[in-house]
Amino acid sequence: MSSIREMLILLISSSLVSNVVLSQFLGLCPFLGVSKKVKTAAGMGTAVIFVITLASAVAGLLYRYILIPLGITYLQTICFILVIAALVQFVEMVLKKYLHALYEALGVYLPLITTNCAVLGVAVSNVQKEYGILTGIVNGFGTAVGFTVAIVILAGLRERMEYNEVPAPFKGTPLVLLSAGLMAMAFWGFSGLL
Repeated sequence: MSSIREMLILLISSSLVSNVVLSQFLGLCPFLGVSKKVKTAAGMGTAVIFVITLASAVAGLLYRYILIPLGITYLQTICFILVIAALVQFVEMVLKKYLHALYEALGVYLPLITTNCAVLGVAVSNVQKEYGILTGIVNGFGTAVGFTVAIVILAGLRERMEYNEVPAPFKGTPLVLLSAGLMAMAFWGFSGLL
C-alpha cells in the first residue's frame, strides 16, 4: 500500500511541485510558442504526455536491459534522443493522418518536441534518480501532465488578455513572460504541499 502512496506523491510532486516548465524552466520554447490558443495548447500537451510517458518507459528499459549490461551507459543521451525522435515521428504521422487540423495548428512546434529539453530531461532524471521502470513512467507522466496544465493555463490567460487594453511596453512577449513569471510564483506555493 505504501508504494501506491509513494507513486501518488511522486505524481503530484512531478506535476505541481517540481513543474518542469515553471520550476525547472525546461521546455520553454513550446510553452511560449504554442500557448496562444487553449485548443492548440491542449493538443500539444496531449502529444507531450504521450511522448514523455512512452519515452520514460522505453528509455528506462533501454538503460536497464541494454546499456547497463553492455557497459555503455555513457551512450545514454544519444540513445534517449533517438528514442524520443522516433516517438515524435510516430506522433507526427498519427496526427497528420487522423487529426490534420491539430497537426497544422501545431506546425513547427510538433517536431520541436524532439529537441524539447523537458522530454530528454525526464529520461535523464529518471536514470540519475535511479527510478525503476514503473516509477520512471509515473514520473514521466506526472511531468507531462504538469507541462500540459501549465501550457493550458497560460493559453487561457493569453486568450483573455487578447481583449484587454494593455500599455504599449507590455504588449506581446513582455506580458506573456510576466504572466509566466507570475504563474511560476503561484506554482511555487505548491512546494509546501508535500
